Formats: sequence, C-alpha cells, structure tokens
Amino acid sequence: MELLVAYRDDPAGYNMANFLSQEMKKEGDIYRGKYYDLLIIPTPAISADWIEEKYDYDGFIFLSKHAAESGVLALTCHSTGNFSEAKFGGNDRQIAVPHPFIQKTYLQTLWKNKSIFSDFQITIEATHHGPTALSKPTIFIEIGTTEKQWTDVTLCNSVATLVHQVMSGHIKASPTAICFGGTHYPDKFTNELLEGKYSLGTVVPKHALDNIDENLFSEILSKNKMATTALLDWGGMGPNKQKILELLKTTNLEVIRL
Repeated sequence: MELLVAYRDDPAGYNMANFLSQEMKKEGDIYRGKYYDLLIIPTPAISADWIEEKYDYDGFIFLSKHAAESGVLALTCHSTGNFSEAKFGGNDRQIAVPHPFIQKTYLQTLWKNKSIFSDFQITIEATHHGPTALSKPTIFIEIGTTEKQWTDVTLCNSVATLVHQVMSGHIKASPTAICFGGTHYPDKFTNELLEGKYSLGTVVPKHALDNIDENLFSEILSKNKMATTALLDWGGMGPNKQKILELLKTTNLEVIRL
C-alpha cells in the first residue's frame, strides 16, 4: 500500500490531504483507506527522509505546492533527487527511487481532464530536491504556482479527486526510461508520458549534466533498476552529449534520441 503525505503548513498539500481524509478513518496519526493511507506531517515534505524509519509502505506520494519565478500556472509531478549540493532537502548527489507508473498514470489522467484546468500548464519537472534517502519509490504531485492557487480549495479538491481516481484504479506497468537533457520543464519527456509507450524514471536536465560522473551515474542506475531504456533530448544536451553516450555504453540500456 502507498502512503500519501502532506506537510501541515503547505496550503496546497494540506488542502488536498484534508479533502481526501474526509472519507478515511483515522488511527493514531494515520488516515486509513481502502486503496492508500494518508499522513499529514509537521515538517517539510522535501526533508522527509526520516519517514521510512517510522512508516512502512510500498511507496510515498507527496502532495505539495509548486512555486516558480515565472508565475506560470502549472500542475506538475516529478521524481526527487539531487545532482549536486542538497539545497532543498535530501542529501548531496543522491537520487531517490522514482515512481514511474504512478507518474505516467497521473499525468495522463490530468491531461484527460485538462478542460477543468484550462489556465494551467500540465507538465512534469526534471528530478530535483529531497527527500532522497528513501528506499521505496517516491513522487511529488504539485499544484502551482502562487498562494492564490495553493489556497483555492476548489482547485485543490479537483486535483485531489484525480489523485484518488489514480490511486484507486489500475496502475498500468510500462517500459521505463531514464532521461537526459532538456529544460526543467522538459516538453519532450512530458509528451512521452502523455503519448508514448515509456514511463519515466530519473530525469536529468541539461543544466545538471555537468555534474554527472561515473559515481553519480552509478547512483542513478542503482535507483532506476526498472529502466530498460535511456531517452536523450538530443538537441537539449549541450556539450555533455559524448560524455553521457560513453557512460551509457557501459550499460545494457537501449539508447533512443528524441
């Protein structure tokens, strides 16, 4: 069973969790459900590396706000991990285990309901921030982009309804790919989730490719054991194309250029 997690002082995460908890039975600090359990924590979600020590689940889905300097309204989801210094939770140069099948199902469900969210960009983000130390799959589901959206109960309830729909339905397995290149909001990889056959593991954006060496590459592989493929945003890899290709030659991953 999966555990949905929200930080008490994160308005978007709390609003989603509060809506979902209304149909659940509380036992201690856990809300028990038929398809998933739910927990509201007193500390930030990005620093929840401790959660596995206390709660034993198959995976963790964090409900959260999304902020962006651009101010563009967005509904996002992403895996977690740090390719360099851990400035926002987790540990330096540590990658979390992604949650590829839930991510693909959730994003496709969002897209099918995009008429409800006509003002919002529906996108994944590249892998970033914590927690990074959990041994079970982790994903963030986020509502952006300003406090107006985070505190919009109707919006949060609408997103939470889709989260419930995903978690209570069939999560289809699909071949999984590690992704290299592109921007923080990677259009090609988002489109692959929506229209292609692959689900996505760790997504390493162009700006993080400088940090990839043998050690970090091995760390990524160790957390993406489900992956059979590497997807390359060929036009969005900058000067690190050859380095990544050489590292990929040491693996059994099929390499596909997008």
